Amino acid sequence: MPLARTSFALLLFATAPIAIVAAPMGWAAAAGQTPTASTARLLGTVTAISGDTITLKSDAGAVATITVNDSTRMVRTAPGQKDLTGATAIHAQDLAIGDRVLVRATPGSAENTYTAQAVIAMKQGDIAQKQQQEREDWQKRGVGGIVKSVDAASGTVVVASGSRMFTIHTSPKTIVRRYAPDSVKFDDAKVSTLDQIKPGDQLRARGERGGDGTEIAANEIVAGAFRNIAGTVLNVNVSAQTLTVTDLATKKPITVRFTPDSQLHKLAPEMAQAIAGRLKGGAPQGSGAAAAPAQAQPAAGTGAQSSGPRGGDPSQMLQRAPTVQLGDLHTGDAVMIVSTEGASDTATAITLLAGVEPMLQASTKASQSLFSSSWSLGGGGDAAGAAQQ
Repeated sequence: MPLARTSFALLLFATAPIAIVAAPMGWAAAAGQTPTASTARLLGTVTAISGDTITLKSDAGAVATITVNDSTRMVRTAPGQKDLTGATAIHAQDLAIGDRVLVRATPGSAENTYTAQAVIAMKQGDIAQKQQQEREDWQKRGVGGIVKSVDAASGTVVVASGSRMFTIHTSPKTIVRRYAPDSVKFDDAKVSTLDQIKPGDQLRARGERGGDGTEIAANEIVAGAFRNIAGTVLNVNVSAQTLTVTDLATKKPITVRFTPDSQLHKLAPEMAQAIAGRLKGGAPQGSGAAAAPAQAQPAAGTGAQSSGPRGGDPSQMLQRAPTVQLGDLHTGDAVMIVSTEGASDTATAITLLAGVEPMLQASTKASQSLFSSSWSLGGGGDAAGAAQQ
């Protein structure tokens, strides 16, 4: 998603990872005015419309009241467009609650009030459709894992996903982003460089596979330093939204905090046994492919060739594990968690997977590598991702 050269600021929306990228370029030419220190740039979601007044809520939660008039230039464009060639002129009444808008405005006399000079809008439905297309493309052409080595000179990164190794090849056109230390929201990821990626980072790349499928020519890479925890539940505090686990690696307790963006999943026993069999290098255990739950079926367009554990992609099986609530967990349950780095005894959960006893018994290290490579770098799953828009 390279930022296009255009005479107007443009929003580019993409998902899985879910992205909102604003490129503040060339406001003056499009708006017919010279930018000054007294102008403001506002990005957010329409929450109310009354006549010529728009209420806008930013991603940070700030609410602004924006007035449009006859001199305001308003256009609508489609997500992913690189310029405004195909944009259509609209009026305030053409907007709908849930639409995304980028506004250049003059601050009013009252706090958080503005008069719009120019507005770019995108329909909520168009964004959702674009998100789904991007999600499917990341499933079809994406690969992830734990970084084993980086060669910035040759532009290659080697990652491990379970027992498999993948070589990611980059070019000058490859978009590289890095997550903030305390966030997995794609909004917070910053444009980065290959030399910022380190062994131990979690990485997901999207691109074309070659040869036996372990060589990827990447169009886009997203990486970050996150923490992997495998352990058993000591205590569940639903009211505080925390979980205390005994870390199998350190034998010490860790308090894990959960947020609305945290994902919680639980494997069915037969699926956990099947994946454990894979990790051991043997045939799937349990009741076999015929017993695979519906959640393990590959999504249309993912490129998977089999609907059961025997032939399916284990990382996709993990992604499709049923969701659970914190209250569904109990003392003694085995869990795997990907979290922000945090302190030694605290962390904030990005995603949790329960029902993993057979996997950890087969190989704790391989299980964590497989799980780490399967979680959505967008954070929060489809629902949370949509909310971020």
